[in-house]
Amino acid sequence: MSRPQQLTGVVAQPEGKHPGWPAQLGPLRVRAGVVALRPVRLRDGRAWRRIRLRDRDYLERWEPSAPGTWPERHSGLAWHAQWAGLRTLARRGVCLPFAITVDGAFAGQVTIGNIVRGALQSAWIGYWVDSEQASQGVATAAVALAVDHAFGEAGLHRLEATVRPDNAASLRVLAKHGFRKEGMFERYLHVDGDWRDHLCFALTAEETGKGLVARLLASGGAERA
Repeated sequence: MSRPQQLTGVVAQPEGKHPGWPAQLGPLRVRAGVVALRPVRLRDGRAWRRIRLRDRDYLERWEPSAPGTWPERHSGLAWHAQWAGLRTLARRGVCLPFAITVDGAFAGQVTIGNIVRGALQSAWIGYWVDSEQASQGVATAAVALAVDHAFGEAGLHRLEATVRPDNAASLRVLAKHGFRKEGMFERYLHVDGDWRDHLCFALTAEETGKGLVARLLASGGAERA
């Protein structure tokens, strides 16, 4: 829950020049079950809609404002548009959009977005998880898998994440993985009825050592499934 789902300002790569996509990542076993990442699918729409309509109060506090009501933004047509957009951006090499699964069932999303190549090799990471899977290691495992993939097969060097200062759950996930606080973006995004400050965090490939998954396994936060 640390970045908007809108993907803008990207620099596209030529067709076929997008390392690290598509990919299946994991699995890792955490308290909630077996966590894995895979590309988002059109048929994820039913589960996506059910979870996000149920979790409106849990999610709306952290996500950027958008046109339409929450039900309108979570209709079947809305998912189709989001899925098609993410698939197009992934094929252009500017986005890595993963579904998070727990024991094979859709449980959220983690996205590496706004990929810029050249001398920067940078992107942002954003994520959300079903409230019924919260505080059970799912987001922590998903972020570890995504970051290692971004710095490995995808060839990136730097990832950023922006989080509201009062989003304690998301801040814990970033802290566990060693993301550094780089500053405050004042009145950065319109969220929950007002312009909200966001903290900016970053991580570079050199800071991950043998990888975040290896670190998570060594700490006992997850097991190989």
